[in-house]
Amino acid sequence: MDDIKLFQLALGLTPPWQVRDCRFDPTQRRLDIDLDFPKGSEFACPECGAPAKAYDTQDKQWRHLDFFQHACQLHARLPRVNCPKCGVRQVSVPWARPGSGFTLLFEAYVLALARHMPVLAVAQLVGEHDTRLWRLIDHWVNDARERRDDSAVQEIGIDETSSKRGHNYISVFVDLAQRCVLFATPGKDAATVEAFARDLKAHGGDPEKILEVCSDLSKAFIAGVRDNLTKAKHTFDKFHLIKMLNEAVDEVRRAEQEERPEALVHTRYLWLKNPANLSCQQLTRLMGFLESRQTLKTARAYRIKLSFQHLFNCNKGDAERFFKDWYFWATHSRLEPIVKVAKTLLAHQDGVLRWFRSRVSNGLLEGINSLIQAAKAKARGYRSVRNLITMVYLIAGRLDIRVTHTI
Repeated sequence: MDDIKLFQLALGLTPPWQVRDCRFDPTQRRLDIDLDFPKGSEFACPECGAPAKAYDTQDKQWRHLDFFQHACQLHARLPRVNCPKCGVRQVSVPWARPGSGFTLLFEAYVLALARHMPVLAVAQLVGEHDTRLWRLIDHWVNDARERRDDSAVQEIGIDETSSKRGHNYISVFVDLAQRCVLFATPGKDAATVEAFARDLKAHGGDPEKILEVCSDLSKAFIAGVRDNLTKAKHTFDKFHLIKMLNEAVDEVRRAEQEERPEALVHTRYLWLKNPANLSCQQLTRLMGFLESRQTLKTARAYRIKLSFQHLFNCNKGDAERFFKDWYFWATHSRLEPIVKVAKTLLAHQDGVLRWFRSRVSNGLLEGINSLIQAAKAKARGYRSVRNLITMVYLIAGRLDIRVTHTI
């Protein structure tokens, strides 16, 4: 079998396309394959599908998968047909999408790599500029999102994540049932929820069908949900509530350490963890603080935090009474940071206790946020917020990306 027939079979070309010639340049480490069609060949009109003969041609080339370790380029005369119905139209080739300088197999390969590697590293691996690869990835992500059906979405989680250093954020909206990112947009204000509602409608969903929303206590998210997802009940994520109390405990510790520096030296992480997550040595030290007759303010704040966590172990019928008792204890603790958080939780009591009906939380979003931050760290940041959002969809959107090809 000669090399022409070999590449003809390897590429899986269908008539009228055939391999005309191939050239390998060892100095350039490159393989060039010329594709062509016999004179008088007919092609399907890209609009109506009617057969028509070539009207004229234009030379084009496409980057293909490497031949062993060598770059491979496909070359062809790309014809236009003169369709009696549609007029002169550019023919679509089976190995590449219109307007792309890459074959479909090459694009599928790049997409597979980009899920696990920084795009700049992929560009260096395949020998292409990363800007071209970002355009490729952006095309297929947008193509998959356009075909997404959100008609069944009823429960969503909302969270923000940093896009770069400083106060730069994107808001991420997740389908809690399907466990995938539905929408991501710059900012973390109420307008992000409005933008999500528009995007939901564009994909067959209905904001009126959103029945459960989970988020932190962000005033912007609360207002956005109230104005745009009018039938939704709002559950405030229990992990964010506990985080608020952790921050209050740490604030009490810092203030007390200024008064008694010798008592609390090197104890910060002791108070931020639950007893079950401490080492034996740390647990022994913690119990010494908690059982000491000279009760530290930080120890009292820590007990109040642990007690609040027990709220989520209550039966639904006992939860409201438990919360009221806890609130009384917290507000009479004379620990200002704890009192402040307790009053905030009382002001949002319905959303705090809604968990006992909805059972939704943003634990999934915390996992997705970890993936996003890990990807951002590996890439050492992204050139634009658009690139970050594209990557969020690629790694966490569970998109149905269909890179169909015949070779």
